[in-house]
Amino acid sequence: MNLKGKKVLVVGLGKTGEALCRFLLSKEAIVKVSDKKSAQELGAKISFWEEKGITIETGEHRLQSFLKADLIVPSPGVPPIAPLQRAASNGVKIISEIELASRFLKGKIVGITGSNGKSTTAALTFKILKEGGLPAYLAGNIGTPLISFVQNSKQEDIYVTEVSSFQLQYIEQFKADIAVFLNVSPDHLDWHPSFSDYYQAKTKLLTFQNGEERAILNRDDPLVWNLHSQLKSKIYAFSQKKKVNPGCFLQGQQLIISNGGQQPLLETYQIPLLGSHNLENVMASALVGHLLSISPQTISNSIKSFKGLEHRLEWVTSIRGVDFYNDSKATNVEAALKSIQSFKANIILILGGRDKGGDFTKLAKSIQERVKNIILLGEAAQKIKMSLKNIVPMKEVSSLKEAVKAGFETARSGEVVLLAPACTSFDMFNNFEERGRVFKQEVLSLKRTAKKGET
Repeated sequence: MNLKGKKVLVVGLGKTGEALCRFLLSKEAIVKVSDKKSAQELGAKISFWEEKGITIETGEHRLQSFLKADLIVPSPGVPPIAPLQRAASNGVKIISEIELASRFLKGKIVGITGSNGKSTTAALTFKILKEGGLPAYLAGNIGTPLISFVQNSKQEDIYVTEVSSFQLQYIEQFKADIAVFLNVSPDHLDWHPSFSDYYQAKTKLLTFQNGEERAILNRDDPLVWNLHSQLKSKIYAFSQKKKVNPGCFLQGQQLIISNGGQQPLLETYQIPLLGSHNLENVMASALVGHLLSISPQTISNSIKSFKGLEHRLEWVTSIRGVDFYNDSKATNVEAALKSIQSFKANIILILGGRDKGGDFTKLAKSIQERVKNIILLGEAAQKIKMSLKNIVPMKEVSSLKEAVKAGFETARSGEVVLLAPACTSFDMFNNFEERGRVFKQEVLSLKRTAKKGET
């Protein structure tokens, strides 16, 4: 792919946008950036890139810039805005950052997608490979943009890459040497026009694989497993319900790697992560390690010492016997459901934020079984209230500080206050990380107050 002299439009000047700018300049492209943020919001970034010869347009996306481009590379998360759609209908080539990177990258790609669990699986997989002595790198949504690795990439390198539906929407031939499809449920329906569109985007991780590549699929998710008969790649399965071969499965309380013979890996009690959904993430990661010839002992040791990620069912602290858990990353209904199901009972659940088109009624059964009270906040509070009315007592609050205080006042020793919002954070915060940090700050502030006897 020759980029020299080509007019390339980068949409968005975030982390990925800046990485794209660096790469495109190295290929002597004529680069323009379109960002809807104001010049004031972007600040010193503008002069930095303008001095390097890049044109920066701010405040709005100008249609003419899209129509005059030879190539458009949108940052992950940029929705299908009207200028992108017009450019596509006019025949302008649009590809994602991972597609562009794959045209130049040396080495193998382990691509991980799914509605939930991508970051945890990517982080654990990376840990297993690194501790197994392989030259592995963490890339994509969880780490560094894949494009940033191109210049120094080597054939022996392995790039564990978290891949979103946004990135997959605009691929043409991107393929992973090992593709992992964890699960699929309605998500990002504020971005994708339908669940079908979202699902099709996810499946594109597998589309361009052939007989030389391998796919790891969730045997227990019908929509994921239905793909296995359509694929050209070598299929490996993971399952909590069935014995699979080749793959990884749960037998009693033991995880088994099965690939011809059977190799016991570890007992479930040895896995530090909460929740049955994390068993699936662990099995998927273990399979990647197995396929890349990491020893069972190393895989097992890596899993045992993996403490999980921040904002993913993260234990914060205990105040007078009440445990506080931060699962701010539970930004959709399915993730919140798995979070709730990680505890047996007596949960005070904090729900709400900006709705992504989720069906909150899917939470009803587990809430009835395990949740004592619900604390509601954010834009989706009324929708959630109507979806879950008369199941358990609910209280509306206007801030996370109020939510933490209300949760603690409602809870008794031995109970859990759980932030699992089932919504995005964008009504009140910049991202789920900021929401999680604020939650933890408020919990720790409450603990200090409680120690002084003021609560």
